[in-house]
Amino acid sequence: MKYIGNLILTLLLTSLAAQQTAMAQTPVMTWNFETIIKRTVIEESTKIADTIEGNFESVAGVAGKGLRLDGFTTRVIRTGNDIKKPGTSFTIEAWVALGEYPENWCPVITTESDEVKGYRLLIGPYGQVSLETAIGEQWIACTSVNETMPLRKWMHIAGVYTAQKEMVLYVNGELAASVPIKGSLTYPSKNSCILGMVTVPGRPSNTIRTWGTVEAYFGLDGIIDEVKVFDTALTVDQIKGDYLKVKPSVPDIQPRRLPTIEKNPGHFGAYYTKLNYYPGWDNLWPVDQDPDIVVCFDNNPSKMIFWRGSRYGPAWVSENENWMADQSLETWGNGKDDIEGCFEHMQDRHCRFSHVRIIENTAARAVVHWRYALVSSHDHTWMPDPKTGWECWVDEYYYIYPDGSAIRKVSWNKGTTGDAIQYQESLPFTQPGQRNEDLLENNYVSVADYNYNTRTVSVDLKKQPADWPGKYTVQQFNFKSQNKPFICFEPGNDMWVRWIDVGYNHYPVNQARSDGRWAKTLDRPAHISSSPCSDPVIHESGNRMYWMGLYGMNGLNIHDLVSFGRSWAYAPELSMTADGYISNGYDKTQRCYQLESNNSKGGTLELTLKGSKDSPVINPAIRVKNWNSEGAKILVNGKENSNSKVGINHQLDGDDLILYVSLNEEVPVKITIRK
Repeated sequence: MKYIGNLILTLLLTSLAAQQTAMAQTPVMTWNFETIIKRTVIEESTKIADTIEGNFESVAGVAGKGLRLDGFTTRVIRTGNDIKKPGTSFTIEAWVALGEYPENWCPVITTESDEVKGYRLLIGPYGQVSLETAIGEQWIACTSVNETMPLRKWMHIAGVYTAQKEMVLYVNGELAASVPIKGSLTYPSKNSCILGMVTVPGRPSNTIRTWGTVEAYFGLDGIIDEVKVFDTALTVDQIKGDYLKVKPSVPDIQPRRLPTIEKNPGHFGAYYTKLNYYPGWDNLWPVDQDPDIVVCFDNNPSKMIFWRGSRYGPAWVSENENWMADQSLETWGNGKDDIEGCFEHMQDRHCRFSHVRIIENTAARAVVHWRYALVSSHDHTWMPDPKTGWECWVDEYYYIYPDGSAIRKVSWNKGTTGDAIQYQESLPFTQPGQRNEDLLENNYVSVADYNYNTRTVSVDLKKQPADWPGKYTVQQFNFKSQNKPFICFEPGNDMWVRWIDVGYNHYPVNQARSDGRWAKTLDRPAHISSSPCSDPVIHESGNRMYWMGLYGMNGLNIHDLVSFGRSWAYAPELSMTADGYISNGYDKTQRCYQLESNNSKGGTLELTLKGSKDSPVINPAIRVKNWNSEGAKILVNGKENSNSKVGINHQLDGDDLILYVSLNEEVPVKITIRK
């Protein structure tokens, strides 16, 4: 009988221990996102409906459904009266898959208040994880190493707090960090429990200038699931068991890429379109169809893209999706006036002051107009006139030709820029996950002058030229692509180089209000501040100032680019023998000879371009104003030139003929144009 009694007692104690263990593992709050009704999620432990704010999506989680957060607008909120407060110990568990890292430390879940009270489980800008509790009116942190959280992979994170003892952090069931603590957590009396977003605006990490950065809300970009709060300290075996019992599939988060043109039309032209990055970013934009412009070329897979993500600053994109952009006109304050950082197109994240339009589009030439104001991260424009409110605005015209080249003309009103100004800076973009060395050769740029003196510049600072003369006029970035971006400047250009190994990711794409953020990780697009930068020749025309450059992307070597540049900078002289036509000379801002019919009966037009080695004839463009005919036939030295392009630009005051003549000669060339 005594034996049976002991056995019964043992069974009762075992059953009681099992019940206590089961109770201990029952969370006081559980968000599994299985039931989402309109804009609320039913929290399973209490059946309370918590509000979901912003843009979100119900997607596959680790077990059933999860919640996709966009990183900009999404958060889950529980009001303070409904928050279950654990006692002297608690555990937080969550499954998280990231699309990119947050701008700074961002909570998966937090009950914090402005008075430094509460607890939070966070993810950092380098992929760290941290459990933080408010003890003695300061945050005590238990933090993992960098890159603990890889992108696009489900990760189980858990934080355990035991008052007067320790905080412990686990990732995928393994110990990641532990910190001994003295004291107890202070819970806030009035606050909310928030999932997926900071509670108050904050600055991004790694910013360069505090005065050029504005605090803003930011959140987690990715998917969360099975967020649980226990009012007890789970053991390592219990946490590892929770991790092992789930076998998650690959999360539905696609690798990020800058917009790709899936179907190239295969011929030259400018096209309105709508370019997509990824849904969370795309959904921010309150735009309808056709907000962007893409220019495609003949026999060249490169593209020229005017996209909202680069604030409409154009980028040249190679056949393997390597991107090259350029700085806008930029200025900034001096001394006590330097309170908002840089004023430039980069800071116009919503494109409030930046827009593009196609103003000419024929088989021979496209012209795109980009207009923008210089803006700070504070959304203020530069030097508004106290009487009129007008500030510094810039007009850029791009005269684009079928050979993958364009003239960039930058113009602004005299006296609107101030003293500090930068005109040009070459900005290669890196894709998410792309390193500098994936984009560029070690000798990353080749430069030359118009006397065919060339030099390469290395990313190795020890190999930088000590005797840099500065008067180079041609640059070509050595992309790991068949087609490489280049710029030819006017004679008299002053060029200088630098190499900053770490790029910046406040631009492009990024919506954080900052004029500079170091790219410490490869999770988002960045621009490499590798220069060269140029002080081009500045021209004055009435009340306008302007400069110009010949841009493009093709497969030419640096020697051939010098010749191409000379064909523009030292354009061959034109002579003409025809009745009814006059010549208005060569317009370098358009890379185009300007002719005009002075009567409606003008017939065949014959002209000679006096090509030479110093002034080669390379793909010249010709505009005949008031041509007033539906087409033209082109003969070169008496023979039909089948590769040339003929365009008719319909104007209010008449039809203009636009010709692009496919040539590469260092001798005089006779061109005949017939109606």
